Amino acid sequence: MKKLFLLSAAALMISTGAFAQSTVVTTTGTGHAAAIQIEPQYRTRIKSYVTEHHLRPVTTKEKIIVGATVPGDVELETVPADWGPSLTQYRYVYSGERVMLVDPGTRTVVQEID
Repeated sequence: MKKLFLLSAAALMISTGAFAQSTVVTTTGTGHAAAIQIEPQYRTRIKSYVTEHHLRPVTTKEKIIVGATVPGDVELETVPADWGPSLTQYRYVYSGERVMLVDPGTRTVVQEID
């Protein structure tokens, strides 16, 4: 029985490690304090998108930062699929030479990509 438990635990650890390596985005924390970790190849795609599409930054009275709520008069853009499948649940705003990922339900900035 002990061997079966140890084998099960080892298999679980191995499968968890493999899953973590294939994950594109990892969300940690809860609520507005959640942080999204984006793998380097997706950060590169996002930066290339900004350059290739000549995005015009939005102008707001207050600086848009992580944790802040994006004003209602600012249009949230759809995240392109090639930014990574886990990011398509978000919207983005280009502000101050940075892409800001926004939770569309709350309009809260969850990640800055500079």
